[in-house]
Amino acid sequence: MSTKEIQVVASASYGDEMLPMLRSNPVDVLLLDLSVPTSPENLNQYPMIYALRGMLDEFPDLKVIIISTFKERGLVKAAVERGVRGYIYKDDQSSIQQLARIVLIVASGGNYFSAGAYFELPEDRTRKNISPRQLEALAVAAAYPNETTDVLARRLKISGSTLRNLLSNAYTRLGVRTRSAAIGRAREIGLLPSIHTPVISTDSN
Repeated sequence: MSTKEIQVVASASYGDEMLPMLRSNPVDVLLLDLSVPTSPENLNQYPMIYALRGMLDEFPDLKVIIISTFKERGLVKAAVERGVRGYIYKDDQSSIQQLARIVLIVASGGNYFSAGAYFELPEDRTRKNISPRQLEALAVAAAYPNETTDVLARRLKISGSTLRNLLSNAYTRLGVRTRSAAIGRAREIGLLPSIHTPVISTDSN
């Protein structure tokens, strides 16, 4: 994962290290593997899914993305109910390869779920599973609502036709026909923040 907008400020190998790490380091987005053991002495799976609520109570602005081999419906549902903003399967190579973009999407107020995890969400928290690139295109369109498609494409350093395809596919998945309707729908279901929020580096300086 490489981008100038992301700084890795800390890491932990064991569950017991999580809260001290978060207390010592300002963190915007936490990438969490549910298979992390509790400690070197206790290699049982760390019950992080049950600790998430307390962690997010202490750090309410923390955005959590789970990356896991676990695909059980109940586990994904419990993670969402406890406030995670993303759930990525480890065998979802497309999402893993775009992890930096996904982190920025979640940092700016969006959500991201691997295909399949999306369908396991509770009914009242359903998110349309558009791709990171489609969501990036919508985010730029939302930030610059009066600019043409070609100008927006230059901001993303892609061709106008590529941007039009990204937006068109996003419209289809969101069930709308226009850019403004897509932005409104994305905000309504929580894929985009209600007011555009600039992405801020995790650098505490």
